[in-house]
Amino acid sequence: MSENSDPKSLLNHIDAVKKGQRCFEDAFQGVSRMILESGVEKINVKGRTTYSFGLFSKGKKHLVGMYDEINSFVSFVKDASEGGSSREMAFVLVGEPGNGKTFFVDYLCESYRNFLSKPENRKYTFRFKNLDQLEGYGRIRVIESQTYEDPMILAMGLGETKNESMELFGKHFDFSDNELERLFKLYRPLGACSGYIWSQIRQYCNDDLDKMLEFIEILPVPLSETLGTITGKYPARDKITSSAVDLLGEESIQRLLHITDTNNPYRFDLRRGALARVAGGGIHFSDEIYKNKKDLVQVYLGVIQNRTIEMDGYKWPIDTLIIATSNNSEFNTFLAEKEEAPIVDRCRICYVAHNTDYKLQKELTEYAIGNDVKRTINGEKLHQDPNLNYAASVGVVLSRLPRSEKLTPVETMKLAAGEVAGEKSLKTLAELIDTLNQDTDITRRFGQKGLGQRNLGRAIQILLESSETNEGNCMFALDIFNALEKVVLDYVTDSGDRAKFMDDLKTARGLYRERIMTEIFNAYMDEPLAIKKDVMNYVNMIIGVDAEHLGADMMWKYKDPQTGELKAMKIDERYIKNVEDRLGLKTEEQRASFRNTIRKIYGQKISVDPNYDFMDNLELVKAITDVRLKSDIAGAGSLVGALANRTNEENQKLHDRMVNTMFNKLGYCNTCAQKTIEYFCSQEDDK
Repeated sequence: MSENSDPKSLLNHIDAVKKGQRCFEDAFQGVSRMILESGVEKINVKGRTTYSFGLFSKGKKHLVGMYDEINSFVSFVKDASEGGSSREMAFVLVGEPGNGKTFFVDYLCESYRNFLSKPENRKYTFRFKNLDQLEGYGRIRVIESQTYEDPMILAMGLGETKNESMELFGKHFDFSDNELERLFKLYRPLGACSGYIWSQIRQYCNDDLDKMLEFIEILPVPLSETLGTITGKYPARDKITSSAVDLLGEESIQRLLHITDTNNPYRFDLRRGALARVAGGGIHFSDEIYKNKKDLVQVYLGVIQNRTIEMDGYKWPIDTLIIATSNNSEFNTFLAEKEEAPIVDRCRICYVAHNTDYKLQKELTEYAIGNDVKRTINGEKLHQDPNLNYAASVGVVLSRLPRSEKLTPVETMKLAAGEVAGEKSLKTLAELIDTLNQDTDITRRFGQKGLGQRNLGRAIQILLESSETNEGNCMFALDIFNALEKVVLDYVTDSGDRAKFMDDLKTARGLYRERIMTEIFNAYMDEPLAIKKDVMNYVNMIIGVDAEHLGADMMWKYKDPQTGELKAMKIDERYIKNVEDRLGLKTEEQRASFRNTIRKIYGQKISVDPNYDFMDNLELVKAITDVRLKSDIAGAGSLVGALANRTNEENQKLHDRMVNTMFNKLGYCNTCAQKTIEYFCSQEDDK
């Protein structure tokens, strides 16, 4: 085989593949490699071990949560890349609107385009040139592979059969038997038009490969998102305007004006359809696949199973990862029609749940609020209450959690976020999830029903358009609950769901109330972390109260796990007792049991995370806050009384000082600081 230094030559491309400078792999192998090369981390979610893939947490707006769904997808692609049954299936995400299905696919497609933009991962294809030397093409001189076939597929198509091609390939190109075998695992026949033209060139050149290669030019596959190459989307359309042409292509009148041979398959324009543009190792995304009319779904059945585009008996093999989405109602309607069973049989169905981790929801809530500076109708800068994200996140997450006799909504929420929930363990949550996920009705499974991301977005829009927000120049956290209630009333049609969501929002208000108690205490103490320090003081006191070397002065020395320094503390038994009274622990047995639980948690958590602060133990935080807040303050009665009754100078000074602390140290503006104090003084949502 003669050497060729032309960078656009087939020989140059084959040599680059052999040296590892260019890549030859199918869509499944490419996507699988992209994901696994980005790093894998073993994590524990809801009491189960799972894996977190670095690819899906890159960039400002990345995927949040979705661990089960991502693991299912990675397993599907990995199996397909290793020659498993997934090669003949499509991956379909089914779930409620607004839970991230389309966002997941769009993120994957963008990552794949970025991955392929690196020179070593770039996809290449070929085109036939100098066709004016052959007869029957009129003024068509150049023809590109319609399905963006890899140049290696062309090189492996030298013969009429696979064995003949393998023999000729080994003869003309310097590859070992092992390399040949590895290459030909990805063998597929050339598409109808490429095979037809290549055969014509072979005859014209009398099987002289050097002459044949003069008709070939190698070029990179364009990565433009707008062209629909490499990653393409087909959204479901109405029954009149949609047709198989949108997917497969059609006979081209324009080409028939030039092509004299009516048997030439190039008379079909495949690029008119969405599939051919992603057929060279790309991703085809079918949005709301089951909304398509039946004959179009039947087209998908053939494409998914055979991975070929077929027209008038001609075939074009394609190399495509097919991902689709569907909402629950459309999917259930489709399932009800028994004659449509073959298409479902060819799909790997993945039921997508809403995010049920309120800590992760904070990132999703940030997406809904947006990063840009918000402004009022008058163009003034709009402040965001530091508690807004928490209030909104807790509100929507509680609506997504199913009711259970084993766990209260708050316990379920805390366990789902990996936090402490009293005596209840993650095992209880795992058992609950297992039981629910065995239900044949998908909507009753864990996290399948609730207020989605779009509903949250609507609530924030309602908050932004309200006169209170615009007049006060502040997005006050308490107002988000009214906005969410309006969304439930306007957009939730099922009366049972509506009643449940309203109850969940009441629970969320209670959690917001407890958070405000903590914030007010921090403001009163003029210290952003005051309550956290008091919580850790209580924890350290109950650890030290039984220490052997504790003297009569009740001074206890201990090593701070965060700093490693030796610290001294005076143990206040009256303080410990007051906190435990607030927790409802009346007998010595109850107190001892609770203290042992805290000590056990301390032992487990501190060894893993030295900065663990017990702030997720809401009952303990609330009890300590109550003990500190409800005590007398400078003879002025309770703090509520002092803040509510500002007729005397001392109370007014206390109020002003707290507003000042909230403004300067805790991230409040004057509006939300005043409103938060007013809310604290009211009896609203006080459990």
